[in-house]
Amino acid sequence: MKNWKSLVLLVISALLLSACGDKATTENGAKLVEEGKFVYAASGEFKPFSVTNNDGTMSGFDIEVAEAVAKEMGLEPEQKKFKFAGIVEGVKSGRFDAAVASHTITDERLKEVDFSTPYYYSGPQIFVRPDSSVEKLDDLEGMEIAVSKGSTYAETAQGVTDNIQQYDSDVVALEALNKGKHDAVITDFITGKEAIAAGLNVEARELIGRSEQAIAVSKENEKLLDEINKALETLREDGTLKKISEKYFNTDITSDPEEE
Repeated sequence: MKNWKSLVLLVISALLLSACGDKATTENGAKLVEEGKFVYAASGEFKPFSVTNNDGTMSGFDIEVAEAVAKEMGLEPEQKKFKFAGIVEGVKSGRFDAAVASHTITDERLKEVDFSTPYYYSGPQIFVRPDSSVEKLDDLEGMEIAVSKGSTYAETAQGVTDNIQQYDSDVVALEALNKGKHDAVITDFITGKEAIAAGLNVEARELIGRSEQAIAVSKENEKLLDEINKALETLREDGTLKKISEKYFNTDITSDPEEE
């Protein structure tokens, strides 16, 4: 009798867990961390893409894109601040519905998560102090280069040096360069431009390449990825993405430069 009662309890528990798991979905069957919400992660340390405000909330280009995507999907946006280096793993494990955190699409990341269509285009650039003789990547051979943890820029730096220092954010790396540390920083050209505009005494040198930034979603959530792509298509066609871009950069970084 005792074993029979235990079996019944196990079955009931399994049914309850199954019901809870099925509850957090969209009308089209996409899985959600919380019912009716689009829970997304950003670092809050990548000005002007995501910045932490005095009240602990985040604002910036990525944040407004995430909110627009959530609204288009009929969901309430809920932001989660997380260290950039751990965001992809958080998406993969189901801690977040998605990452709207300026992740560049790479083959390595595609092994862990799926990506939406790009919501903006950019490229890495070398930044140095004004008295530096460095002009291009090859000039940095053997020198000390600073990058942000979890970014693709470390791979670029490894092509010319083993002396790579990593920071929690690109902005902190640029601030260190400004204070006399390291020979150079490799980061997104927009981030460097914003840092210079904010008063850092650094200069831009060689633009190294072109990259596509997109929203990361778990490989187990194909339906959510489809909804995000539909939302981005609408926001691109109605001019919302362009409007958000021009607010932060005075130019449109959401259009593919190769199609212009």
